[in-house]
Amino acid sequence: MIETTVKIDGMMCGMCEAHVCDVIRQKFDVKKVSASYSKGQAVILSEQPINESELRAAIKATGYEVMAVTSAAQADKPKKGGLFGLFRH
Repeated sequence: MIETTVKIDGMMCGMCEAHVCDVIRQKFDVKKVSASYSKGQAVILSEQPINESELRAAIKATGYEVMAVTSAAQADKPKKGGLFGLFRH
């Protein structure tokens, strides 16, 4: 998985977060996307790298400004077993 963090200027509320998430889901093949206006960012999980210029254009078209984009390969996290996961084999 690839985790892409997009710093976004202009988000002011939950509806702004929804607009950003919706446009990302519509334009790109993503596994998960979440946005936070308080942090000023969106975090995208995808199997393939996302084209940065297309991402910037899609977000700009919604009225927000992309300040920075960073991507990093994310190691597959082991599933949490909880307390009872100790006894499974």
